Amino acid sequence: MSASEIAAGYAFTGPALDLGALLWDGACLPDAPIRVPLAVLNRHGLVAGATGTGKTKTLQLIAEQLSAQGVPVFLADVKGDLSGVAAPGAPNPKVASRSAEVGQRWAPAGFPAEFYALGGLGHGIPVRATVTSFGPVLLAKVLQLNRTQEQSLGLIFHYADRKGLELVDLKDLRAVVAFLASDEGRSELKDVGGVSPATAGVILRTLTVFEAQGAADFFGEPEFDTGELLRTADDGRGIVSVLELPAVQDRPQLFSTFLMWLLADLFHDLPEVGDVDRPELVFFFDEAHLLFDGASRAFLEALTRTVRLIRSKGVGVFFVTQAPKDVPADVLAQLGNRVQHALRAFTPDDQKALRATVKTFPDSAYDLEELLTGLGTGEAVVTVLDENGAPTPVAATRLRAPASLMGPVDTATLDGAVRASALFERYAQAVDRESAYERLAAARGPAEAPGRPDRPSGGPKDESRRPAGRADHAGHAEPEPSLAEQVVHSGVFKSLARSVGTQIGREITRSLFGTARRRR
Repeated sequence: MSASEIAAGYAFTGPALDLGALLWDGACLPDAPIRVPLAVLNRHGLVAGATGTGKTKTLQLIAEQLSAQGVPVFLADVKGDLSGVAAPGAPNPKVASRSAEVGQRWAPAGFPAEFYALGGLGHGIPVRATVTSFGPVLLAKVLQLNRTQEQSLGLIFHYADRKGLELVDLKDLRAVVAFLASDEGRSELKDVGGVSPATAGVILRTLTVFEAQGAADFFGEPEFDTGELLRTADDGRGIVSVLELPAVQDRPQLFSTFLMWLLADLFHDLPEVGDVDRPELVFFFDEAHLLFDGASRAFLEALTRTVRLIRSKGVGVFFVTQAPKDVPADVLAQLGNRVQHALRAFTPDDQKALRATVKTFPDSAYDLEELLTGLGTGEAVVTVLDENGAPTPVAATRLRAPASLMGPVDTATLDGAVRASALFERYAQAVDRESAYERLAAARGPAEAPGRPDRPSGGPKDESRRPAGRADHAGHAEPEPSLAEQVVHSGVFKSLARSVGTQIGREITRSLFGTARRRR
């Protein structure tokens, strides 16, 4: 295959993103642009390569072109250097040289952006989820529970859903687990096997450790509405949503699973649209290997189904990682667009991974093993889907320079952008309303409040806080209602309808991941 034949494979007629120019026989050919059709970006993709090879700048390049085409983008900013997408780039000799090499008319430009932070830890609008909506499958992944413990956690969530015990934050979940493991609550699940004291103990201990790591900040209200990620600016450009993650880098299981919650929530809410001219959203999943490490079979099956089906809802997902082997084969098979930066082969394991990577590409005119170890920073091997859905020829590519700032903006500018956002007032202040913890505490009395650390067990009960017994019309005292009666006939259902923020209380439904949403 010749250079002209490769270039012909990228000569699309419809809207497309410009990635760079073809590399052939050591020369960069600016008249042979390498592009990806806008309409196939919901067919998912992979951006891979060793550390320092330019993956982050590739994300930035794709994100800003999507924004310019009116497509919203979500970026997980693990290293804290993607905030520059909101500011114009700075001209310099390297940018000028790269632009000339690839035939790019470079001009500095910033793009509309919103900045988020998990639980408000970091510089961004706080992103929170309730424990109820996060669901048992994703939470089991974060807590690293085994299969039996995951099933028990699912049973606990089912009980809480059925009884109207809303799990808003982690103390709510601890309260329900403790109740179901107690003598009083054990009978509630006797028909389905119950939760063993040993399993309940493991779940409670892992929750305690989880909270000690600062995870309590991520669960609560107001819960983030993922519909915010689908917005466009007044000028028609797509908003780039940047989730700042440097503050939680030491909790990789948490942030990777939280990203999966965002994706699962979108999957649950978005309508089917089939194949569209442009995606509704393109979602970049950085450090993707963290999502798959130690994942249960049930989790991987649910993830694979979500990736397969969310395409028809107009959402494209790009996994960003170091090597294709980091992504399970069933998921990798669905990633039609590939940008593979350089790989290193310093060890036998590296060489094995290199050979495995080469086998994932279509036949090409290159010696890919040699090429992938010799690529420079900002160069990649590319193959995408054409407008008919067929793979394009493999093309060694020198990538374009982003038009926005290639680095973070300063903290003062970032904080100013966050506070100026129309979303700041909606999500900034955490709210702790009546939920499972308060309901169970009220039903059992403060001395037996589940999960209350400041009260010794066996202490005297405060009778003034016990639910009072009812009296009939003749003045005779009626028996005190059972816990189940109190919950079902209590204000929990009314408080569901008063959910703070964007979530309005309705019927709870659970999706592939066990995530719960109220019907909109």
